[in-house]
Amino acid sequence: MKKILITATMAALFATSAVADGVKATIHVNKGSQKIHKEIYGQFAEHLGSCIYGGLWVGEASPIPNVNGYRKDVFDALKALQIPVLRWPGGCFADEYHWMDGIGPKSQRPKMQNNNWGGTIEDNSFGTHEFLNLCEMLGCEPYISGNVGSGTVEELAKWVEYMTSDGDTPMAKLRRQNGRDKAWKVKFLGVGNESWGCGGNMRPEYYSDLYRRYSVYCREYDGNHLYKIASGASDYDYNWTSVLMDRIGNRMNGVSLHYYTVTGWEGSKGSALNFNDDDYYWTMGKCLEIEDVIIRHKAIMDAKDPQRRIGLMVDEWGTWWDEEPGTIRGHLYQQNSMRDAFVAALSLNVFHRHTDRVRMANIAQVVNVLQSMILTDQKGTGHMVLTPTYHVFEMYKDFQEATYLPADVEVDSIKVRDNRTVPVVSTSAARKADGTIVVSLANVSLDKEQEIELTLDGATPKTVAGKVLYAANITDYNDFEHPSRVQPLSFDTPLKSSKFNFTVARNQQLSLSLAKGSKNTVKVKIPAKSIIVLNIK
Repeated sequence: MKKILITATMAALFATSAVADGVKATIHVNKGSQKIHKEIYGQFAEHLGSCIYGGLWVGEASPIPNVNGYRKDVFDALKALQIPVLRWPGGCFADEYHWMDGIGPKSQRPKMQNNNWGGTIEDNSFGTHEFLNLCEMLGCEPYISGNVGSGTVEELAKWVEYMTSDGDTPMAKLRRQNGRDKAWKVKFLGVGNESWGCGGNMRPEYYSDLYRRYSVYCREYDGNHLYKIASGASDYDYNWTSVLMDRIGNRMNGVSLHYYTVTGWEGSKGSALNFNDDDYYWTMGKCLEIEDVIIRHKAIMDAKDPQRRIGLMVDEWGTWWDEEPGTIRGHLYQQNSMRDAFVAALSLNVFHRHTDRVRMANIAQVVNVLQSMILTDQKGTGHMVLTPTYHVFEMYKDFQEATYLPADVEVDSIKVRDNRTVPVVSTSAARKADGTIVVSLANVSLDKEQEIELTLDGATPKTVAGKVLYAANITDYNDFEHPSRVQPLSFDTPLKSSKFNFTVARNQQLSLSLAKGSKNTVKVKIPAKSIIVLNIK
């Protein structure tokens, strides 16, 4: 067994030991300077499967309870999650979407075939007004993905005018005719999506010229300021980033990056639920590989943009497994287990470490698709469940806009196949505006509890509150018959020798120990395969 020291300045995690015997972390409370952008907790809603129709939108006439056509239970869950930004309409769908088909009276909107995802016929009842009104109701920023692949410069320019002009302009007049007097505020605009693939199969040099052309005509109207995002690379395509930095440079505010935790793009990607321990540990290693990918893209960007004016936007990320048996081919409906919750926690911890360049991240996707927050029953029962991934995002809410705190962490690791290593505990820390220290601790081990000694360099802890997410099995998940099998449990206590015993689903006992060490130390003992977020005051 060998311990490693992960210093506050180290970005990647590497180690070689196989068994954990304790973790020591020193959190430097007064050294943080960089905010964790709330947009890192962004969501993504594509016209794919039942994400929009049956997920977010059921229509005003639906027997399922709704608010102006938005499914009420889903809306309430997203409102509680405090999502900061929502990306729409794609994804691959964006580069075949013509926005004028989705405005005006719903009965007069033309139907379209979703060529990317199963050939589904859609009625365009969810369009620009429905999306932007939803964002207003949720209190989140809209992120519009513009059509560059099959659309025209004029089409995208007019869409921006339609959404954001308050003047006496043709598109503003059309918007008013369709029932919306005041323009919306639209900050984030994607100029194309995956232009290297489904967005046009372009070369980076060609796309760079297209971006320069399209972005010129995306005007800023009446005080609305656009944050223009170029269609960036797929995971390991560092050349794409290099070309865009050379040929577009500061003409873009951000450049996207897509990274999925997937076993491969050919054949089976593996089951969301039927996996063994080796598969689980490999998944942890694969998801953590995003850190090296970010570091390499950052290095290319830093060479061209040392002031870091251009943001790196990880606007698609998450797990991608085989579709659930019996579901519609091409709709990408997958279940969501405790393994997915760990992918979420570990990935968010990585994004926190790189918030100097990573300005946004959008998990794919918000409802019923891939690593979703929410699953809804498509059989008309109106049932909904919150996934383990939802619970991680809810537990991590306090990291939004908090100040990232560097830490020195001494931790063991697990060696997994493909020569990857995974730290037994993944952690992140931040300071909220009121001085509360937020700490996340994810015990990756499937069979060993972890003793963690947290030292707050620069603060004296007095109380601790938090939540723990735990399941008896790493394959556990929530479904419509068992919606609460995996859910967080809360605690709040003065810091002294304490021991908590929780009863969780299936009558499993979960023991969580907290103890006060020296005046600035908290000792935590957490069970195997559990995720904890602490608020220390």
